Amino acid sequence: MIALAIVCALVAAVLFAVAATRQHAEVTDLAAGGTPGLRTLARLLRSPGWWAGTGLATGGSLLHVVALALAPLPVVQPLGVFSLVLTVVFGRRARDRRVVTAVVLVVAGVAGFVALAASAAPAVAISAGTAETVAVTGFVIATLAWFARAGCAALAAASAVLFGLGSSVVHAAASQPLATAVLLGGQALLLLGAGGVVLHRAYAAGPTAVVVGTTTVLDPLTAVAVAALAYGEVPQPAAAIAAVVALAGVRVLAGAVPQAHPKIEEKTVPEHPTGLRVLIGADTFPPNINGAAFFAERLARGLAGRGHDVHVVCPSDDGPARDEQRDGYTIHRVRSRAIPFHRDYRFCTPGGIRAAVGEIVDQVHPDVVHVQAHFGVGRALLEVAADRDVPGMATNHFMPDNLLGYTPFPRRVKDTIARWAWKDLVRVYRDARIITTPTPRAAEVLAGIGLDRPAQVVSCGIDLAHYAAPARSGDRPMSVLFVGRLDAEKNIDQLLRALAPLPHVRADLVGDGTRRQELETLAADLDIADRVTFHGFVSDAELVHRYAEAAVFCMPGTAELQSLATMEAMAAGLPVIAADALALPHLVHHGENGYLFEPGAITTISRWIAELAAGSEARARMGEASRAIVARHDIDDALATFEAQYRILLGIPASSTVGQAA
Repeated sequence: MIALAIVCALVAAVLFAVAATRQHAEVTDLAAGGTPGLRTLARLLRSPGWWAGTGLATGGSLLHVVALALAPLPVVQPLGVFSLVLTVVFGRRARDRRVVTAVVLVVAGVAGFVALAASAAPAVAISAGTAETVAVTGFVIATLAWFARAGCAALAAASAVLFGLGSSVVHAAASQPLATAVLLGGQALLLLGAGGVVLHRAYAAGPTAVVVGTTTVLDPLTAVAVAALAYGEVPQPAAAIAAVVALAGVRVLAGAVPQAHPKIEEKTVPEHPTGLRVLIGADTFPPNINGAAFFAERLARGLAGRGHDVHVVCPSDDGPARDEQRDGYTIHRVRSRAIPFHRDYRFCTPGGIRAAVGEIVDQVHPDVVHVQAHFGVGRALLEVAADRDVPGMATNHFMPDNLLGYTPFPRRVKDTIARWAWKDLVRVYRDARIITTPTPRAAEVLAGIGLDRPAQVVSCGIDLAHYAAPARSGDRPMSVLFVGRLDAEKNIDQLLRALAPLPHVRADLVGDGTRRQELETLAADLDIADRVTFHGFVSDAELVHRYAEAAVFCMPGTAELQSLATMEAMAAGLPVIAADALALPHLVHHGENGYLFEPGAITTISRWIAELAAGSEARARMGEASRAIVARHDIDDALATFEAQYRILLGIPASSTVGQAA
């Protein structure tokens, strides 16, 4: 009997998988993003596709009832997980190695759980009163779900619990006398019907991934919990391990369910009269303060100024999702959570970000997507774009030290995480048709980690005229400027130690970060606190003033893929003293517009500062050389290059889109 029950449950899972896909497509087509009302229901009743899905679901339900009558709940109900497996296997992303691994985990975990549950298979007498209590609980949940103003995930969860409770009542009815069985069977049908209604509301409120993933997990969990707590059908303890394995796979598969494409009314996103519709994916964006965030903001503002319809998707800076308009482009901030070890950054959960990005792509209908990292937002946007056949490209600003410096892990653990992160980048960027990075050195780094194609070098660019400063007089006090985050990889302590033997030189530090208090203490210990000013975050106008007032710029950081701050200082006509690391030698030509030093060589830093302090003519000459070197990094050149790459992705001629600065 148990073997027959398993076969019936597996066939039912196949029917449920096909039915879910058909019904979701019909509901999203007719409801188009709203909660289905009476008119929508009437249109569904006239839809052959919806009836086909309903017929399949009905057939699956009948087989599931047979299975529940033949075997314990812990044996039958978990087999419904295979509906998600089948939905993914027949989807476009089934060849992804991550998805295949998840399918193996789900199959192995569920098979193990069912085998252990079947081996226990206790013959338990279920009282009608207990089953009635389960049914009443379901009716209370159905009432709350009907009147609640809930989102897709909450509605899907409610429907899953109703399905689990309804199946539990069906299972109990199979062992009761005829009259009691009919009464319990009627209540079970009401619970399952209520679950179906709530499920359709979930279909209309969000993507398939959320609905199928949520119901797949909570339906069997509800039934197994009722079986264990109310009916006494407790599987062997080892079954818990198999269940954890299956749930780990389900978590991955839920994000791989192909999305239905809802019909969007034309008035939602009007056709843009000129240019392209570009969707930028940024895992960090202002008010975050870092080079990648600044570049993403400059890219969005610059493209909008050149006549393109620009949208940015990024984590919310305060948690809740919202949309906002800024400088001619639209920002879609998605729900986010705080990162424990860094207060200024936030992240999005994998399932949540993929669902949110899918909805944004379906709403915006971008011509191209352009991601700025391989983390949560960039990863999800490239995956969704590949599913929708939207051409995608990626610009890499990632260096492991920029993130791992905030963690408390030992060096060996950080190195292991960095190697994994690089491999993950290669895997994620396979969905990008074009990959760019700001400097030749950064391109060499990507080639060294095994990227499957050459990365194109495109400078991030800056507005050179904005930072230009007038010629400096030679009698002003000698000041060394640093601009950036006061964090570990910037090595600002080396600059402070280099100032100690130079009593006639002061330092201005613009920015804030995790090491500020430590640096303030170090300045006091070195007895230079009166010559070091911590300005914190400053306005753009104040930043330009700081560049104009400084005599020398110093960048001791060793994780710079380009260093926008160094470029800004060069545009202001400052000589630069910089670490001989990564991309900085592309900007600082030793002896021409400044000096390079080996990272950690504090006496060398002191020497170069002293040399520039002694010669105003040398500072002026090197400052002019800085202007000449940075001249090829104008933001307009970078924007024109990105526009050309978008046109290449779309296969359209250069004259077909707006390409002139506004």
